[in-house]
Amino acid sequence: MNTCTGYLCPGISTYLLEELDLSRSVKAYDLVGSGCGGAVPNLQLAGALAVEKPGGAVLSVSVEICSCTFQMGDEASLIISNALFGDGAAAAVVRSRPGGFALVSSVSRFAPEYREDIRFVHRNGQLHNQLSARLPGLAAETAGSLVGELLAANGLRRGDISRWAVHPGGENVINAVQEKLALADGDMRYTRKVLAGLGNMSSATVWFILEEMEREGLRPGELVVMLAFGAGLSAHACLLKKV
Repeated sequence: MNTCTGYLCPGISTYLLEELDLSRSVKAYDLVGSGCGGAVPNLQLAGALAVEKPGGAVLSVSVEICSCTFQMGDEASLIISNALFGDGAAAAVVRSRPGGFALVSSVSRFAPEYREDIRFVHRNGQLHNQLSARLPGLAAETAGSLVGELLAANGLRRGDISRWAVHPGGENVINAVQEKLALADGDMRYTRKVLAGLGNMSSATVWFILEEMEREGLRPGELVVMLAFGAGLSAHACLLKKV
């Protein structure tokens, strides 16, 4: 279970355990603070747990209540956030058996020196999203290096990737990442469609983008890169293969 906007103690995992009537001895983890990129570290952990217990299943859940950061004010980052973000939740079941997508590989990169460019801050008891004007360029540079590392580790080129599930950090960020990765408009159509229809739902968004791809149809063997980035500055990329 991951979130950066729905922090509770005890964690949201305990509510899921109760709602789904799961065993009270199930292993449950609450991951917080990963921002918009949080779904991929969650998936990394889920994959490791699935390998640890081959006969079991891992529920990987991302929940974001971005409306809790909706505050009134005239700061540019606040106005942008109010126009950009939406609430969302998504989940995936991870098992060590064929079906759906195979989790091939994943990489992460952290640039804490840019922490102040994208983060939440507390002011007068309220949560505010802090975004800097240089964020599109920082996100693009970090994402470009990360994708290069992921592809090199798997002996691939960008042309080998059939689909791109890129987190929509806003139109300027999308454009910067698209240019850095030399992607066509068609490669970003899922990202832009989800942003236009549902907004930036923080960490849950990449799952909605992957769902859009599934609706359109994926052939067995197609490779998908799931790319998400957010607070920290952090970026995470995952290579998936349609089974």
